[in-house]
Amino acid sequence: MVMEKYKAVIFDVDGTILNTTEGVLAAVKYTIDKMGFHPLDEAQLLTFIGPPIQDSFAKAYGLEGQILQVIAACFRDRYKDFELLKAVPYEGIYEVFQALSDNGVKLAVATYKRQDYAEDILRYFRFDRYTDIIYGADHGNKLKKTDIIRKCLESLGINSSSQAVMVGDSEYDALGAKEAGMDFIGVTYGFGFQSIPEVFSCYAVGAAKSPRELLKFLV
Repeated sequence: MVMEKYKAVIFDVDGTILNTTEGVLAAVKYTIDKMGFHPLDEAQLLTFIGPPIQDSFAKAYGLEGQILQVIAACFRDRYKDFELLKAVPYEGIYEVFQALSDNGVKLAVATYKRQDYAEDILRYFRFDRYTDIIYGADHGNKLKKTDIIRKCLESLGINSSSQAVMVGDSEYDALGAKEAGMDFIGVTYGFGFQSIPEVFSCYAVGAAKSPRELLKFLV
């Protein structure tokens, strides 16, 4: 598929830039034990990576209301203090960022990670070499992915959303991009999408099995 070059690319974090499995699941397991909930199997645990933590616990345990804020606080305290930096950049992702930067493409990050966590982890892994436009969730998780993406577009100085593309590994990213009026490219090496057809079912303009495959859509 041949597309015009985008002026800006917005990346998700979990499952797109970083494999955050170890840290996130360690904090989830700690929270489950601390709250006295029954254990979850590995497949269920993996669904916690990416979405807002309240949503994941609500879905897994049929919960609603104020208890979800208590759970989120427990998770965040553990994640922030012990697990945040237990992550691994996906092979080839630095090459992608460097190639886009070399070609004059503006870069930004939109994630459901809390704002301070997003800044800390991306600076630790030196993605701040490529962009300081990093937006994450607010403390109460009131911001939707669309809101976070729009903040990126504003900071990027992009007047038309058609000039930018969102890259992510889940339907949350795809929906956020759609609501923001921009293109979406999905990746299958992360935690959300498991196949190329699944990516295209979310109105994607492209799908990549590895970070390096993204370049054929972006450069």
